[in-house]
Amino acid sequence: MLVTNAETGTNIAEVGPGLYRINTPVPIPGQHFSFNQYLLMADAPLLFHTGLRSLFPHVRDAVATVLPVEKLRHISFSHVEADECGSLNLWLEAAPHATPLCGQIAAMVSINDLADRAPRALADGEALSLGNRLVRWLDAPHVPHGWECGYLYEEVTGTLFCGDLFTQPGTGAVALTESDILGPSEEFRAMDYYAHGPNTRAVLERIAATEPETLACMHGSAWQGKGGDLIRALADAVA
Repeated sequence: MLVTNAETGTNIAEVGPGLYRINTPVPIPGQHFSFNQYLLMADAPLLFHTGLRSLFPHVRDAVATVLPVEKLRHISFSHVEADECGSLNLWLEAAPHATPLCGQIAAMVSINDLADRAPRALADGEALSLGNRLVRWLDAPHVPHGWECGYLYEEVTGTLFCGDLFTQPGTGAVALTESDILGPSEEFRAMDYYAHGPNTRAVLERIAATEPETLACMHGSAWQGKGGDLIRALADAVA
């Protein structure tokens, strides 16, 4: 793990072949928290999550330790929130050949208007080649929240960019773990950020069917193991 900003504690670590977690610990009332972005190295490199506008300089500097920022080609995210895509336009300015990458609902209701460049809107189940990588968009409305919510699955490495599904408290000091993340994320779910939609189990079962080997979590550690089993356990817990 390389600390790229001593003041904020922003750091970067490789958590899979060509997959880097950028992590910034932040205080929240009563405890610590963290925000993660993921850089996927490919012929057409992709950043998943932009981070908050206020964190942009620190995240940019972390990415630049691995890749010149202007070489990014896709800026993606799960749903429309400040920590997911708040600095989107700053990234589009820094990476002039990059395109926002999101689901069709996000493009329709927000990103066509919010983004300084038109997005590439993926349909549910649609795949996009990054050259030596292949990502597939999975619609996940209201799981955990947001009509436009969805996830990217990278088929070459078996990585699921799973956004807020396993939100862990703490600083995220361990970049990649095989330890339990469901327990801590369930404790944090007491904040009641899940939408309680009637189709939650069905959506989670569909995502679990990808059988990911790495879960690129937005808050806390990335996780390695039998991801399908863990997502099914999450479905049981939510139910």
